[in-house]
Amino acid sequence: MIEQKLKQVFGFDSLRNGQKQVIGNVLSGQSTAAIFPTGSGKSLCYQLPALELPHLTLVISPLLALMKDQLAFLHSKGISAAAIESSQDRQTTQQVMQSVRNGDTKILMISVERLKNERFRQFISQVPISLLVVDEAHCISEWGHNFRPDYLKLPQYQKQLNIPQVLLLTATATTSVIQDMKSKFDIDEDRVVVTGFYRQNLDLSIQPCEQANKLESLCNVVNQAAQAPTIVYVTLQQTAEMVAQQLRNVGVNAVAYHAGLKPENRDTIQQQFMNDDVHCIVATIAFGMGVDKSNIRRVIHFDLPKSIENYSQEIGRAGRDGQASECILLANKHGLSTLENFVFGDTPDNISIQAVLKEIYENQNIGPSGANQWEIMLNQLSRESNIRQLPLKTLLVYLEIEGVIEPKYSYFADYKFKLIRPKQQICEQFQGERRNFVEAIFQCSPQARVWCQVDFEALWTHFQADRQRVIAAIDYFNEQGWIELESKQITDVYAIHNTSEEMMQLSERITDLFKAKENSEINRLNQMLRFFEADSCLSSSLASYFADNESPKACGHCSVCRGQVATLPSVDVESVHDETVMTWIHEFISASQQLITDEAITRFLCGIATPLSTKLKASKMAGYGKLEQQPFADTLARVKQLPR
Repeated sequence: MIEQKLKQVFGFDSLRNGQKQVIGNVLSGQSTAAIFPTGSGKSLCYQLPALELPHLTLVISPLLALMKDQLAFLHSKGISAAAIESSQDRQTTQQVMQSVRNGDTKILMISVERLKNERFRQFISQVPISLLVVDEAHCISEWGHNFRPDYLKLPQYQKQLNIPQVLLLTATATTSVIQDMKSKFDIDEDRVVVTGFYRQNLDLSIQPCEQANKLESLCNVVNQAAQAPTIVYVTLQQTAEMVAQQLRNVGVNAVAYHAGLKPENRDTIQQQFMNDDVHCIVATIAFGMGVDKSNIRRVIHFDLPKSIENYSQEIGRAGRDGQASECILLANKHGLSTLENFVFGDTPDNISIQAVLKEIYENQNIGPSGANQWEIMLNQLSRESNIRQLPLKTLLVYLEIEGVIEPKYSYFADYKFKLIRPKQQICEQFQGERRNFVEAIFQCSPQARVWCQVDFEALWTHFQADRQRVIAAIDYFNEQGWIELESKQITDVYAIHNTSEEMMQLSERITDLFKAKENSEINRLNQMLRFFEADSCLSSSLASYFADNESPKACGHCSVCRGQVATLPSVDVESVHDETVMTWIHEFISASQQLITDEAITRFLCGIATPLSTKLKASKMAGYGKLEQQPFADTLARVKQLPR
């Protein structure tokens, strides 16, 4: 039966290595994990069973681009699949939900953050679900790369929604991440399917290179085959622009790609590369997910990757057509401190964690249901606590798992609109009480030159107009084309359940969690350096790192097998006198009214942006980033012993 569906719907004669076992596990009702290399058909492992399973298959996908690609593929095969995602209008979302309710949709794709919305959880809890699929499942593990805090809650959601089984899909899971995935979702050892990681068509080479000669080396390498589709990976946006310009100067058709570009520009560049109109993309890690170009002949790392996992994901984009392709790393230790600084910048101080807990413990108010609730704007809380937004999200998830808070819903605090039709005309569309209500909205939305600002408080005070009803009305006006609506300042509402634990005790425990995560990330960087400087076959070492013990011990087509063991050049760091450092520190401290921790000073000296440094305009101060090439730990130790 399955073989028939495989042929009829997908046009394949047979299943690949590993697919058969995974699909068999799923159809026999067993939770399973599939660790397959990039481009080896992981998605089919849920797409084919979804046609056989009685109820909905719910897919958690980390990226909108991946969702759209998957949906386009499923629709081309005539499979009823849909997504609920942030760029949709309300009407489309409603249609999708209705189709899911009716049982007409077999596969629904969402981001994990969608589950934070109480209304969505309410809706999906009434829908029978056969299978939960977690794509890029390594995001579950704090010890993996690309950790996404909201993924931590998926085991809870599985229980709450009574989903009988899960399928975890990833290309990059180390032994410890596999253990983590297994224990979080109760997956049996023999239900973890790892297919070979080794790819014989990839030639891996580590080329030690002094920083001063790196650009020249890159231009020489790229010019050896200037037309060959190439990705050059860099760490920073400004490096991407600079390198692309240098390559164009020597006649290479190169374009920079990074998160600082407008989305439409990024889409255009991606399309040009797919169509071979651009031969070389110089990109930050923003480029790659969802890019399925089969004939990429070279992946060159101009800067060090963030981890072995990132390195393997990035080189995995080369040679998907099975043809010989090169993966070259122009390596020295110059960018190491930048990568370390990303890690140290994401570890909040204990005092900052206490500031968030104090907010929760002291600022709760009684919500409409009579329960304690807490409202926050993430960017505002980030500024007030001096915690960057990503680690702040992680902190809030840790507090959810501790049972302190529970997400209820989100809303926009600020709504304004521009009239396209006159107010009078809009009011005339309604009769009786509804007309009075619409008139009240306009009455309580004072107009500046162009924009009208909705005053919810006035609407409630004078007309007892409920906020949700007002929003539904102005959304409707917007859909009709009568007004242009703009909403901002998203506010998250949490229920507060348990604040019995002593605050200092809880903050210590959470600080330890962040410290453990920090150590794990730094170890991962050191592990990566050891891998690049190893004297054993690179292909074999990489495969065994990802739990593949079947690869050849010597591939014969990497730089180590060719007898070139790499030693990465170190960076000479100029020493700076204590008096100078103290002058820099003094300028930073004296600009602030609040207590400045040693860690905050170290981040300033290492050039790590934080909400506090942004507020103080620290990047304009003399000492900002002056010690960025020095190890963070050394600078912190030095700051602690300097007199102040």
